[in-house]
Amino acid sequence: MKVAVLGAGPMGLAAAYQLVRDGHQVVVFEADDRLGGMTASFDFNGLTIERFYHFHCVSDRAFLQILDELGIADKLHWTETRMGYWYQQRLQAWGNPLALLNFKGLSLIAKIRYGMHAFMSTKRSNWRVLDNVEASGWIKRWVGAEAWRVLWQPLFDYKFYHFSSNLSAAWIWCRIHRIGRSRYSLMREKLGYLEGGSETLLQALSAAIKNAGGDIRLSMPVERVVIEHGKLKGVSIAGQATTEAFDRVISTIPLPFVPRIIPDLPDAVLAQYRSQANIAVVCVIAKLRKAVTPNFWLNINDKEMDIPGLVEYSNLRPLEHNIVYVPFYLPADHPTYAESDAAFIQKVRRYIQRINPEVSDDDFIDIHASRYRYAQPICPPGFLEQLPPYQTDINGLWVADTSYYYPQDRGISESVEFGRRLAREACQ
Repeated sequence: MKVAVLGAGPMGLAAAYQLVRDGHQVVVFEADDRLGGMTASFDFNGLTIERFYHFHCVSDRAFLQILDELGIADKLHWTETRMGYWYQQRLQAWGNPLALLNFKGLSLIAKIRYGMHAFMSTKRSNWRVLDNVEASGWIKRWVGAEAWRVLWQPLFDYKFYHFSSNLSAAWIWCRIHRIGRSRYSLMREKLGYLEGGSETLLQALSAAIKNAGGDIRLSMPVERVVIEHGKLKGVSIAGQATTEAFDRVISTIPLPFVPRIIPDLPDAVLAQYRSQANIAVVCVIAKLRKAVTPNFWLNINDKEMDIPGLVEYSNLRPLEHNIVYVPFYLPADHPTYAESDAAFIQKVRRYIQRINPEVSDDDFIDIHASRYRYAQPICPPGFLEQLPPYQTDINGLWVADTSYYYPQDRGISESVEFGRRLAREACQ
């Protein structure tokens, strides 16, 4: 079959990879000038690095499998990482029972309740009982008002804003569970990184697709999926007069874009796509001469900082200079999202120096801001039932994005697994 794949992020590339392995003729269309979507890299003053941070867990089976198939498993390395918590203008250890016990600013009973919730979440395997449960209420019932206010509420408020009171407990549980399973002892955790970052995987997938006869067309957005009399015909490209015929079309672009390029779907289905809420992100990345903390992940509860945390990436992947990602998750209609990149960059300089006053202005080598409009789908209780089926009523047309592997959060491994699943089902 001749198959068009829309989007060259990990899901789209994984779908294309599976399709060429199964003997199909594949063309991948990507609007951007590079591979990757949210995993895309850029030249950060001589360092090729992702615009948005990524890491890998020992439980990422689909990711580990595709590395083996591509012959790049030796590029994956594991690092013992640390977590921290910035609270009451104090940097504290976090992420293990001893750190919880020693945490300043929380009563003993609140610590016990928080610890029990974290422990039980890592042991739980059935997410469906949490599917229709609201997350903040679920957490409060377990940890109590004090631990909620100190440890959880800032993360919800600065990640989800007005959506924070209507999120699926299954979705939040899955985040806790994934990180918890990356521990290799009660006190220690390890996370993984690829030599060269996500670009290593993207280029390996691209090479495998092209070597098997597939085609990847960058800077070539699909203007419309052409449907005539209820039948799939193919795709039209901006600036091209003719329709390119395809037997199958698999769309992996964010769902809010779908009504624009596939307007001939039923109105009720288009309304479902339009109703899917998303959070945008402004992610600032700083290159420094000095480390900010010894942690990879730092949660933050500080009224002077409108962020849930920061990621000190160079404490996972060794690099010449220290690299810190500071994400600002915001609804796209929030007034703060309209602020300039320079405004966000100035905040990050101030926040980093608040956490570590020894970082001087001269320690900032470079700093850059990237934006992504549809960075995070919002998953309310019963989310999966609210999505249209990814096999549409149009024979040969399949539509999905990262929303469809709920309750898992956005991740490369989950995208790879679901992309390959789409390919198999679309052409079986």
